[in-house]
Amino acid sequence: MMKLIKTKEDLNKYIQADLNSLGIKKITFKMKIKGMLSPQIWKYEVILRKLEYATNNNKGLRRRWLNFRFYKYGIKLGFTISPNTFGPGLCLCHVGPIIINDHCNIGANARIHVGVNIGNYSRLDKNWVPDNTPTIGNNVYIGPGAKIFGKIKIGNNVAIGANAVVTKDVPDDVTVAGVPAKVINDEGSHGLIIYGASEYK
Repeated sequence: MMKLIKTKEDLNKYIQADLNSLGIKKITFKMKIKGMLSPQIWKYEVILRKLEYATNNNKGLRRRWLNFRFYKYGIKLGFTISPNTFGPGLCLCHVGPIIINDHCNIGANARIHVGVNIGNYSRLDKNWVPDNTPTIGNNVYIGPGAKIFGKIKIGNNVAIGANAVVTKDVPDDVTVAGVPAKVINDEGSHGLIIYGASEYK
């Protein structure tokens, strides 16, 4: 289970780790002018972390205001993500549909591309139960269009190829691809992600 954002120190560490996952140490005025950082995605990630802090500390009015802004940005960007599902070092690569079930538990340094869906089976499926969702380790790269379903475990340092459909456990340090996804090599996510949270390299 990931550590939740409980203190302002935790909040600052998470925000800095998320920024580092983009390969940036500090946002400068020049970056903002040149558009080197996607302002909408970055605002969304910062609001996500502040909402997690407010939620975990029962800050009612603050939480409601942040939740409103978070929902608004989510609609604009196509993101459906619940608080307290990602560890530090989150990198959302592009604007576009990303759906993460609120029961998921995803570790540090996750790199998520457009079209990703992580969650449960359809409610019409015989395997459906409310928390029948994946647990994903640290340093995982998830390519465009990948789908990850069911109560499965994805190891650390895993790369999931574009449009892969993952419905079974995946061990550490491998690359999976295909429908259904199968291990294709033992290279994993090394070289595919930037380690925002350095302690999880």
